[in-house]
Amino acid sequence: MAFDVEKIRAQYPALADGRAWLDGAAGTQVPQSVIEAVSDAYRVGTSNVGGPYESSRRSAGIVAEARAAVADLVGAPEPGCVAFGPSMTALTYRFADVFAAGWRPGHEIVVTQLDHDANVRPWVQHAQRAGAAVRMAELDPATGELPVENVTGLIGERTKLVAVTAASNVLGIMPDLRAITDRARQVGAVSYVDGVQHCPHAHVRLDELGADLYATSAYKWAGPHLAAVVAADPWSLENLHPDKLAPSPDTSPERFELGTNPFAAMAGVVAAVEHLAGLDSDADGSRAERLAVSRRSVQAHEGELAKELFDGLAALDGVVRYGAPQGSCTPTAFFGLPGKEPSDVAEQLAESGLNVSHGHSYAWETVHALGIGPTGGVRASLSHYTSQAEVRRLLDALAEISGRR
Repeated sequence: MAFDVEKIRAQYPALADGRAWLDGAAGTQVPQSVIEAVSDAYRVGTSNVGGPYESSRRSAGIVAEARAAVADLVGAPEPGCVAFGPSMTALTYRFADVFAAGWRPGHEIVVTQLDHDANVRPWVQHAQRAGAAVRMAELDPATGELPVENVTGLIGERTKLVAVTAASNVLGIMPDLRAITDRARQVGAVSYVDGVQHCPHAHVRLDELGADLYATSAYKWAGPHLAAVVAADPWSLENLHPDKLAPSPDTSPERFELGTNPFAAMAGVVAAVEHLAGLDSDADGSRAERLAVSRRSVQAHEGELAKELFDGLAALDGVVRYGAPQGSCTPTAFFGLPGKEPSDVAEQLAESGLNVSHGHSYAWETVHALGIGPTGGVRASLSHYTSQAEVRRLLDALAEISGRR
């Protein structure tokens, strides 16, 4: 494995400020190559697509390249499976509009307590308006895990859609997704998978996940603020017809994209995927092949750091970690210090040069299921550019705050 975290960190201008950026789950920083790609798109000029001049053709090329890059990143069968939007939340509401048009009383949808609210509320709200029943899969409050039978046991012949996360945005827990998507397919239900916190930490292959639709956000994997919903099969999009303007394209995936695409940001998406493909200097071959090698190297690096973080938190008597993953998880820890507000802890860490998140992080069902309420906890989330020294800085600072030093 030719993964050199210091060389990688040197490509990120923001990391030079000396702070420990342990807030990747809230959004990663971007490398110089992404900054330059976005700047270059503005510098040379872009125009809306469809024009008979170079800047318009340039924009069309950027869009095509961005679709191909995301398809490579998640293992989609073709670029035409990739629909872009401003955020995962906006895109999910967009798709909920389409699917709910066919829901009726007697139909059911399944959502889970492990999910970010962006993969719960859009479906719940549309189901309620359609008169469809909502079935909520409960997590285990002792461990934070989502037992697969708690989801598959709710999926039946009346189920129209199953919305489930590939990785919790606060607990890091990765449920047995394939068992869930297989069960959904058995009954003819659509599986909509939130991969926002999964994609930054995994080598994603849609055929292995079994997801019909997979959502990802580029700003969680070193790209600009842009999101995509990717279909595992182009026919999944061909058979859906969202509301749109009369003269706007009726082709797929274009009909899912409202208004003019952000061409400069899309150029940044291409650069971000290329950057991810080159994180292991020994990776070669096609971009998809380089991604496979580099993503696995990232997993190995993050896995080592996560173990040190999790073991270190467990050794601090004054810190309570929420959730106790028994299986796969991302390098994310959600914790609290009894008697201290999460916001106060995050503020003290910030004063020590450590960037962490606090609160519920929109994992609304999760924090209530765990019994900690909307004040939530403190979240430390590692990224491919996180160093061992930063993990140790966090543990040392928590020892000070908890009074254990």
